[in-house]
Amino acid sequence: MLTQETKRKIDSARNILVGKVPDPKAQVEQITTALIYKFMDDMDKEAIELGGKARFFTKGFEKYAWTKLLDQKLGGHERLELYGEAVAKMSQNPHIPQLFRDIFKDAFLPYRSPETLTLFLKEINGFTYDHSEDLGNAFEYLLSILGSQGDAGQFRTPRHIIDFIAEVVDPKKGDTILDPACGTAGFLISAYKHILKQQKDRPLTPDEKKKLMNNLVGYDISPDMVKLSKVNMYLHGFAEPKIFEYDTLSSEEKWDEMYDVIMANPPFMTPKGGITPHQRFSIQSSKAEILFVDYILDHLNLSGRAGVIVPEGIIFDTKAKALRKKLIDNNYLWAVLSLPQGVFNPYTDAKTNILFIDKNIAKKSDEIIFAEVLFDGFDLGLQRNSISKNDLPEIQKILLARTEGKKAGNTQTRLIKKSDIAKNKNYDFFFGRYENSQNTRTHVNSISLRNVLVRNKTQIEIKDSKKYKRVTIKMHGKGICLRDEVLGEKIGTKKQFTVSEGQLLLSKIDARNGAFGIVPEEIEGAIITGNFWAYDIKTDVGLDNNYLNYLLFSDEFKKICTLSSAGVTNRRYLDEKIFLDQKIPLPPIEEQQKIIKEIQEKKKFISEYSQKIETLKTETEGIIGKLWKY
Repeated sequence: MLTQETKRKIDSARNILVGKVPDPKAQVEQITTALIYKFMDDMDKEAIELGGKARFFTKGFEKYAWTKLLDQKLGGHERLELYGEAVAKMSQNPHIPQLFRDIFKDAFLPYRSPETLTLFLKEINGFTYDHSEDLGNAFEYLLSILGSQGDAGQFRTPRHIIDFIAEVVDPKKGDTILDPACGTAGFLISAYKHILKQQKDRPLTPDEKKKLMNNLVGYDISPDMVKLSKVNMYLHGFAEPKIFEYDTLSSEEKWDEMYDVIMANPPFMTPKGGITPHQRFSIQSSKAEILFVDYILDHLNLSGRAGVIVPEGIIFDTKAKALRKKLIDNNYLWAVLSLPQGVFNPYTDAKTNILFIDKNIAKKSDEIIFAEVLFDGFDLGLQRNSISKNDLPEIQKILLARTEGKKAGNTQTRLIKKSDIAKNKNYDFFFGRYENSQNTRTHVNSISLRNVLVRNKTQIEIKDSKKYKRVTIKMHGKGICLRDEVLGEKIGTKKQFTVSEGQLLLSKIDARNGAFGIVPEEIEGAIITGNFWAYDIKTDVGLDNNYLNYLLFSDEFKKICTLSSAGVTNRRYLDEKIFLDQKIPLPPIEEQQKIIKEIQEKKKFISEYSQKIETLKTETEGIIGKLWKY
């Protein structure tokens, strides 16, 4: 676990550099170079203390030893010249491992401030080398500031998402494990930690540990990422990390290598002009995300398994149809997990999903688990602050139950028959389109929304000389309001839809984010644009209006809107047929009235206590306020 002191030292080192080295990636490179420099000196000291000799700073490189660099007799400018010279020459040091020479290759000091360098080196001096978990976690924290390589569609995967995938895929000590787009090696480190945790009652022998380390392999096209991932793995105890600079989609040298486990978050973005892959892919495409998933499928052993993060286009886009067909027809896919939009904030708000692949599990069932994460333990703003709501632990239990051959579910999971997906011409994984084969509401009657709602299409003739009010809906349940008045001639058509008091109004684009509401009296007769639908609510189906209102403004109704929304990135539209096919619970009218009474009592209780809390706050401020009068 990362200690606060270690976190403070990393933050302090970055803060010292930021005035001279503003780019986060360059900061990581400077800290990485300095840490390895310091650790080589630590290892030399340890060797000497044990009666041996220095291995790294020897035979002409003694003058560059860290200890001499921090000698207080050395002036600031002298230290600057010595460190700059050492960093530039260290890649030529024949006495250090190739990994270290790779790290120092092309390294240089990007500033000429003796004061900045002295402060920076003193902070780095607080780190000491060993193979402890603390040091590896410190470097993981340092890498977390990298954020994204947005031009290549590569975004840092949040640690809790990586660990979740590792728990579900469940790599074992004898497995060969690959990440074909490894970035900073987060998935490989997580797989390693997962296996060590599995073996806590029977720790691995030195030979088993060595074999495990050789079984963890990563590819990345970026030399910078290869360098950082090697350091990351080295600091987690890997003496010779198996990380290769390799173009997974265009190179063929490693095509025949197969693996038991593959976990990855491949690049989302395809360069302009597309990818030009070699001809050994079974699916022909120029889109990187499609090719990466195809690569993973074709490089798993017969009993292999995988967890891969994919963008929303893989779920719906017609260009990915052949891939989805392969996943279903060849019994690769067993679960699809929808992540909330914003998981990758602040780097991108791209909507993502996780595909879980395992032929052994997939062959044993004619159903696929579709699950939706609404909350992952963090809010979806740019800061991603921690919150109490977290669906991942419960969904993880459900997925692990399936890996053990058991069935489990809740309202956020659905079992969809493969045959139903195959009947759909597009093979899409929009699971709101399909009938759930596991009814999670068998304890209460239900009614489809099409038996409750009727779309209102009342139109009025627009005259150019008249002004009309236009409706909009705020998200997150904040209700309906009027936009500024607009001239009829600017509306763009002579006929417009109008709304009436008591109608349910939804945003076709943002209903899943709570953009819906009941039309109040003062808005009756206003105009809606084509982005909104207005529904009359039937009064003869045994629904109490108050009960229905509570249903409509619940989190469950937002889930219905999410299940009924299809599309990519920010433009996800309600599919009306799917929306109206969704069901809401319909207990007897007497039960509805009991529910209404219970909710009203609790709301009254909340109101009373809210008032008391506000009163206590005022009284508290009054006590403090009196002090200022003395």
